Amino acid sequence: MYISIEGVSREYFFKGKRTVSLENVNLEIEKGEFICLLGPSGCGKSTLLNLIAGFDRPTAGTVKVNGEVVTKPSTDRITLFQNYGLLPWRNVLRNVELGLESKNIDKKKRRQIAEEYIELVGLSAYKKHHPSQLSGGMQQRVALARALAVDPEILLMDEPLGALDAMTRMSMQDEIERLWQEKKKTIIFVTHDIEEAVFLADRIVIMTPSPGKVKSIIKVPLARKRDRTGSDFLKVRDRVFAEFELKPRDMTEYYL
Repeated sequence: MYISIEGVSREYFFKGKRTVSLENVNLEIEKGEFICLLGPSGCGKSTLLNLIAGFDRPTAGTVKVNGEVVTKPSTDRITLFQNYGLLPWRNVLRNVELGLESKNIDKKKRRQIAEEYIELVGLSAYKKHHPSQLSGGMQQRVALARALAVDPEILLMDEPLGALDAMTRMSMQDEIERLWQEKKKTIIFVTHDIEEAVFLADRIVIMTPSPGKVKSIIKVPLARKRDRTGSDFLKVRDRVFAEFELKPRDMTEYYL
């Protein structure tokens, strides 16, 4: 199995108080899969993502990628956060080049690769703009182009669309799905939005409230591109709601 999470727990101690974020999590992910981690706030989704990224270490259990235990970050695993992480003093082109600089790629080749991925996300006309001159959705496209430019094996996405308005968020879901189809990267996408998970995922990993455990895994047997209003889509969505013992009208309660 490409990514193997075996008996993983993560606990923290603060002022003598023990907090368990994750407890005995087991999960296997195939190469090229699009996985959504879904659950309410505080269920350990981001903690699990950080363990896969190598930013943190489990208290118990192991995280393996391609048979190797994860002990530190790697350029093969790139994380996208909600705040984009763009450098405000760099324009779009220079932001996308950032990861390539750490790989010691010469300037001409860096420029060529960066321009290729800027074109891929539809921002060629904005390559000399700075982040402050771009909308939230455009900034997230830049962050996505920067991540893809270093050609990682795995993209770890921590609620990357959470700060966007509803229409921009749906547009970015379309964009991420298109790029995944084109590049076939392994994507692990953290969200608490049920419809977003159904639209994007091959499988949805549903997590329990703290301490976070894998409650269930739902396969999404829908062809791409998915129709958010289609009856098959709504059946999967309602099945996910049922796992949380919610009905669609209870969405407000779910997000609290």
